[in-house]
Amino acid sequence: MEALTAHLSQLGHGLVTTVELTVVTTVGAMLLGIVVATLRIAPVPLLRAIGTAYVEVFQNLPLLALLVLFVFALPTIGITFPLFTSAAIVIAVYEGAYLAEAIRAGINTVGVGQAEAARAIGLTFGQSLRHVILPQGLRAVIQPIGNICIALLMNTSLAAAVGVVELTQAANNVNLVEAQPIAVFTGAGLAYMLLALIIGQVTGLLERRLAIVR
Repeated sequence: MEALTAHLSQLGHGLVTTVELTVVTTVGAMLLGIVVATLRIAPVPLLRAIGTAYVEVFQNLPLLALLVLFVFALPTIGITFPLFTSAAIVIAVYEGAYLAEAIRAGINTVGVGQAEAARAIGLTFGQSLRHVILPQGLRAVIQPIGNICIALLMNTSLAAAVGVVELTQAANNVNLVEAQPIAVFTGAGLAYMLLALIIGQVTGLLERRLAIVR
């Protein structure tokens, strides 16, 4: 316990970075997920193919490999970003593929009659999606989206591999000084568990308030 209390500032900074990385990547992944889910159900075959390719590529590549490639390969061709920004971009792009499939599943729960009714009153595909289908589809998959956000939180720990000093890297740095891995990493694990419980509680609350009873 002394190893934790003696380095609370260091661990707290890592925890804040983890929370910031989780929030930024969740917002980015949600926006990407909505765009890709829209492509997946678009009436144009080329757009559907682009959406499918995005999902297939990023669901079949390891996140760690993408992080290493982005951080260490792009600078060789003159493209550089701060480490935090690099990690946020890669994690958002990666998790966007999973969120897109969850959102598409929600869209598929919306009755065909809803889309037909929207077209009957003169709405375009985009207007139908924005005003009728997407709001209902998102409300149908709040809990699955929450589960993906929890997985995203855990995946932020991989940012340590490319030098981002988030909670896992901060715990590792403390352990290198104190040599008490059980206490240090148990504390870090409990912090991750607390954050996951908060996400679960928030999404559970949103689901109870916004879920559509069919």
